[in-house]
Amino acid sequence: MRISSRVAEAYGQLVAEGWLTARTGSGTWVAPHHPRRPPGPAAAQREIAVSRYDLRAGVPDLAAFPRRAWLAAARAALGAAPDQVLGYPDPRGLPPLRTALASYLARARGVSVTADRIVVCSGFAHGLALICQVLGARGGTAVALEQYGSQAHRRVVRAHGLRCLALPVDGDGAVPRALGRAAAAVLTPAHQFPLGVTLAPRRRRDFIEWATASGGLVIEDDYDGEFRYDRQPIGAMQALAPDHVVYAGTASKSLASGLRLGWLAVPAPLLDEVVTAKEAAGAQASVLDQLTMARLLASGGYDRQIRHARLAYRRRRDRLAAAVLRHAPGVEVTGIAAGLHAVLRLPAGQNEAGLVAGAAARGLAVEGLAGYRTGGASHGPALVIGYGRPAGHAFTAALARLGAALAQAAAGPAAGPPR
Repeated sequence: MRISSRVAEAYGQLVAEGWLTARTGSGTWVAPHHPRRPPGPAAAQREIAVSRYDLRAGVPDLAAFPRRAWLAAARAALGAAPDQVLGYPDPRGLPPLRTALASYLARARGVSVTADRIVVCSGFAHGLALICQVLGARGGTAVALEQYGSQAHRRVVRAHGLRCLALPVDGDGAVPRALGRAAAAVLTPAHQFPLGVTLAPRRRRDFIEWATASGGLVIEDDYDGEFRYDRQPIGAMQALAPDHVVYAGTASKSLASGLRLGWLAVPAPLLDEVVTAKEAAGAQASVLDQLTMARLLASGGYDRQIRHARLAYRRRRDRLAAAVLRHAPGVEVTGIAAGLHAVLRLPAGQNEAGLVAGAAARGLAVEGLAGYRTGGASHGPALVIGYGRPAGHAFTAALARLGAALAQAAAGPAAGPPR
């Protein structure tokens, strides 16, 4: 009896887990299972392309994160922090971090702000969401964004019930027309993403005049402002009109996107509404990370990391340009005076999507420029290459595969991939 009860219990468990089916009057049967079909060649190749070598834009070399400096700053900051700091923080962020940021931004980026007007957020998308929430509450209906830019930012704007208007972009940056009834304009003036051009001084003044006259807002996304190679640093646009420009910066390119640390320099007339929106959302950056970032800024560790990274990325940029010239001299490399990515403009007749697929066949993930475009005139076929993402040991192999894909595209489809 004991054995039969155990058998019955085992059968019952197998039925519950779906391995057996019990039919009244027909006994117990093995349940039909359809094995998952293995991925086809195309799907498998996509997985390889992403996992092996990746030259997509938007992420720095995560292997270069300053672990020792971060740990040292964390120990020092936590050891000196009073107990009450570990409670619920000021919705604007911890005062030591806001003070350190105000000093750093004024010195490094020319931002005109005091600590009380800095709001710490969890990256640019979070900051943009807060601003959109306030704009919607004020009756805003639309936000203008650059025609070429992050699709994720457009999704944030639409998620808050606002329409997206597309600003054309040319060699002088965003064109200040098509603003319509926009409540705000989101710009990347120091290094347009992804085209890499700088917003011309006259255009800067035009946007400021629009914001001043209409009561609109400029949201300045200074996503890679620390990385300048062949030119003097370009100061933040915010200094031209601190009451009409929200300056946004993050540690996503300088340290690591996974930290989810960003900051807004908010105009005084908007500050209370932004803080209220952030407090209501309940989203706060980690207190420990804020303390550590504050110590890293105050001790000079952040500046040292920027100097080290700037040198490393400049070398990578030079290697990328040399590789393209060697393998595909007909391809023009642009937008490389700053930042962590370059635009590779393809000769007329080359197929952007085909080149992306050719790179994927070599286990390399790259993106075409068309994926960043929303309406308006096309800037032609091109690749957007992020040279910051691969770890140092993988960069040489990634460049070799990129060079092979470019050379094949230049030779024509008859050349075929190497075997």
